[in-house]
Amino acid sequence: MLAGSTAYAIGEGRRCPVGLARKPRQAMAFYSVLALSVGLGVALNFTPIDPIKTLYWSAVINGVLAAPVMTVLMLLVRRRDVMGKLVVEGWLYWLGWASTAAMALCIVGMAVSMLVPRSS
Repeated sequence: MLAGSTAYAIGEGRRCPVGLARKPRQAMAFYSVLALSVGLGVALNFTPIDPIKTLYWSAVINGVLAAPVMTVLMLLVRRRDVMGKLVVEGWLYWLGWASTAAMALCIVGMAVSMLVPRSS
């Protein structure tokens, strides 16, 4: 799952052809990243690294990075030079900012909960 999403993200970010429906020659970069990611995943099985902890921390990092990405997106959706006629306005715009704020508060709550000592 992570290998596929990584291949799509890198391929789309570099504006390369992506997709499992394409032949490997049509999407060389996509399939290269996919193969490298799968290879790294297999190699991880032969190390002392706990794969469950690795998945957990990758999800935490993804969650922490979500709020800044959402902030950038919310700044971009109002720009007509970026969005053209699909500019986000009205209640949907404010709902987007509310979601961004909620995500940021969740990150703050997680950070505070990690800093507060637990009583036994």
